[in-house]
Amino acid sequence: MAVVIRPSLGAAEYPALVAIWRSAVDATHDFLDPADRDGIEAHLQPDYFPAVTLAVAESDGRPVGFAGTLDGGLEMLFVDAAHRGRGIGSALLAHAMAEHGVTQVDVNEQNPQAAGFYAHHGFEVAGRSETDEAGRPYPLLHLRLAVTPQARP
Repeated sequence: MAVVIRPSLGAAEYPALVAIWRSAVDATHDFLDPADRDGIEAHLQPDYFPAVTLAVAESDGRPVGFAGTLDGGLEMLFVDAAHRGRGIGSALLAHAMAEHGVTQVDVNEQNPQAAGFYAHHGFEVAGRSETDEAGRPYPLLHLRLAVTPQARP
């Protein structure tokens, strides 16, 4: 399965990205209160998507994942549940790092799969917050790309 990473087509594509988000969240964020999940979903198209640079992973001409970046931070990365485990998240992360200089990401502490994914890709915990950015009771781990020491001559 070939995956192509491309820029988002904009608002016309937002409904497909919301569907990917919902699929991914339903598969990985069982800790979210349904009211909070619905509240976050309601803000994706009008608020969150326009605030970031979106890259879309496409397979067979269909979006199967996306990442949003802003100022060196990975603000969102979601892969459709039916396409998880196929390298799409890794491809999106590599693109975000190479093309947008991503060196930091926040991840829900209650989502150990995501924390492990980022650790596998060289990120380490640099801090923690008791709540998410909206003050909801979902602790965040603040991850930074680990600095590899330079070899000495």
